Amino acid sequence: MILFSNPRTRRRRLGVGAATAGLLAALLTAQPAAAIPDPGDGPVAEKEVSDSTRAEVRKALKDGEIPGKDEIVHSDNIQHLANIPKDALPGINSDLAFQGRYAFAGNYDGFRIFDISKPTAPKTVAQVLCPGSQNDISVSGDLLFLSTDSSRSDSSCNSTTQPATEKSSWEGMKVFDISDKRNPRYVAAVETACGSHTHTLVPERKNVYVYVSSYSPNATYPDCQPPHDGISVIKVPRKAPEKAAVVGFPVLFPGEGPDGGGNPGSPTNPGVSKTTGCHDITVLADKGLAAGACMGDGILFSIKDPEHPKVIDRVQDNVNFAFWHSATFNQKANKVVFTDELGGGGAATCNAEIGPDRGADGIYDIVGKGDKRKLVFRSYFKIPRHQADTENCVAHNGSLIPVKGKDLMVQAWYQGGVSVWDFTDSAHPKEIAYFDRGPLTTDTISSGGAWSAYYYNGYIYANEMARGFDVLKIDDRRTNPARWVHLRELNVQTQPDYFD
Repeated sequence: MILFSNPRTRRRRLGVGAATAGLLAALLTAQPAAAIPDPGDGPVAEKEVSDSTRAEVRKALKDGEIPGKDEIVHSDNIQHLANIPKDALPGINSDLAFQGRYAFAGNYDGFRIFDISKPTAPKTVAQVLCPGSQNDISVSGDLLFLSTDSSRSDSSCNSTTQPATEKSSWEGMKVFDISDKRNPRYVAAVETACGSHTHTLVPERKNVYVYVSSYSPNATYPDCQPPHDGISVIKVPRKAPEKAAVVGFPVLFPGEGPDGGGNPGSPTNPGVSKTTGCHDITVLADKGLAAGACMGDGILFSIKDPEHPKVIDRVQDNVNFAFWHSATFNQKANKVVFTDELGGGGAATCNAEIGPDRGADGIYDIVGKGDKRKLVFRSYFKIPRHQADTENCVAHNGSLIPVKGKDLMVQAWYQGGVSVWDFTDSAHPKEIAYFDRGPLTTDTISSGGAWSAYYYNGYIYANEMARGFDVLKIDDRRTNPARWVHLRELNVQTQPDYFD
């Protein structure tokens, strides 16, 4: 591990031209990379676009239909307070977690800790070099958790890439002691089947359970064999994190055959990902409830016994959803928002050709009681601004904005920017604020845009994949009551009871 400490630190009009059919087809049917499963937040290699697409983007820029390269546009009720560019970690910025006056920002090369006590001027406290896609991050007390979903030569922070076909390769969870924020200390590593694409904490007083989501098994991968139809559960003793270990692999999609019982995907359901594990899980620990976004399936399950989760209901959308990516409960736990990561985050899907229903959020009501609860579809939500055909754009990570009696959410959309929207009426969601930048480039599609956008203690924090760490402030009568809600800790996939 290498530690870097204390460095100094218009609204769019609709109507941008659709992507060329050849480009879009290539992006939406891309096959998984050997060591980093994709779709699902894989790093996006630069993709050349056609001359006609470049001409369309140039025309849209000239006509003012989209902002200029890197130009910032936003609604009147959002203010951009700060941007902290990348420093010692040049990789792709990923997820965020919060504790007290600190923000913890994942990056494909490690993680960075910010002091956000003054949101207008965040300061870097530490940067830790520890490569491993995608370094999904969370914190609990003195522990920080980091996901590794790329095949490495070993579990150290000095490891190198190594084919997943080699038995000695390592992927899984890393645990750090962050009692000294300026000097995080690597204390444990736990290998998990198919690595750890994302993870979710189920914290208890003495232990922290970690639900590890991973997918895309292959018969040639010794540590990632099919069927991979469940999640790994790790138990981490708070006072002895070095004893962290896998305590189970609950099967969520039981079925016969090598692929288990999840969505079979194509060709049975064309354009839909085959379910071979979960991408992301969100828990409401105090209610013993969880929602899983699992490639071709969305699930609701009970976690009253955290080592033995039990599926309550399961839904599919084989018309408009390609890849179930993440889940967010509302405060009353009678709704779930699922996101669809069409194109794996590497395609221009916020345009007229794709339309308003694909690559969108799906809003589901939870009806019934106990183990008889059901997920009932109500509507889709997608940002109402078309993006350039060189901007990767799709529904991504977001969080609730805690206002009693309202269902408000802030959400990242990659190069679609940051959107604040209201789904109090499940059937008629609407955007109420936005923040966006113009395209990274007008010649290629490359990784960029907000990976995560979360509301924490009065401000919105976004981890921009290419441009750095952003701080935003929303001033709106609908969201202003949330300013009075303050948390000691926030891992968005471990949703708190804001008003307990």
